[in-house]
Amino acid sequence: MATVYSVQKTKYNQNVPSEKVKANELGGRMRVAYAQYEASSLASGDDIEMFILPDGARILHGYLAHDAMGSSTTLSVGHGAYKNADGTSVAKDVDEFYAAAASTSAQKVDVANTLALGSGIEVDADGDGYNVTVTMGGAAGTGSIELTMFYVVD
Repeated sequence: MATVYSVQKTKYNQNVPSEKVKANELGGRMRVAYAQYEASSLASGDDIEMFILPDGARILHGYLAHDAMGSSTTLSVGHGAYKNADGTSVAKDVDEFYAAAASTSAQKVDVANTLALGSGIEVDADGDGYNVTVTMGGAAGTGSIELTMFYVVD
């Protein structure tokens, strides 16, 4: 059996000379971003800007909790358009962290819970940051929406 090492362990334990590992990869402090919105007939296609994550944040996971929003409604979690650190424009992506799913009954679901849904990504944003959004779909919805995301920066 072979022993192999992660990219990070290779940097600090195998390379000569050893390399520094970013704080958002080892030894960093977990932070929380939380936002709540009370929807009143929020139209399908409307985006709710929940919070801004800073450049360099490594997204770990999160939760979307909501009331029964109404028949035929869906919610998704993504980000608004932004510029990355080198000034390149990045398009809005309404389902980066959670693809549109029925919001017809009250529930709490995981977001950013797979590699394909943004778990572990490092935010690359200019000074304006990274705007995390929730998008209403399907039909107009009414009720409370809460989004919590955990991330590491230092």
